[in-house]
Amino acid sequence: MADALKRKTQLFAILSVVSNVAGNSALTHGMMHLGRAGDTPIDLFFALFHPWVALGVLLLIVWTLSHMALLSWADLSYVMPVTAIGYVVTAFAGRFVLGEMVSPMRWGGILLITIGVVLVGRTAPASATLDGNSK
Repeated sequence: MADALKRKTQLFAILSVVSNVAGNSALTHGMMHLGRAGDTPIDLFFALFHPWVALGVLLLIVWTLSHMALLSWADLSYVMPVTAIGYVVTAFAGRFVLGEMVSPMRWGGILLITIGVVLVGRTAPASATLDGNSK
């Protein structure tokens, strides 16, 4: 059973990271094409109907649901650092998909995040609860 939970946790961690990165990238791409669409709340509402913005919102809904599932069976202190690899993937997407410039200082921070993700990823997803039972 523990193996199944570990595999399920890993699968949903990947789903969470991919949907977060893809959703934020699509949302950014759409908003960049709309220009100054965020000047008023009504502009933001109508921005939802742009295909890239709508795709981004849909993917971020998938991210929210997968994140909720992860938190239902794994420790917060595991989920948050492991899914932080999304920051790394987002930087690569920003650089190579959206054409953003990423400074050497940001790449250094990204390296530190990667090291942290690797360290936390080597631990068990869930610890014992206060009553001594495993989650």
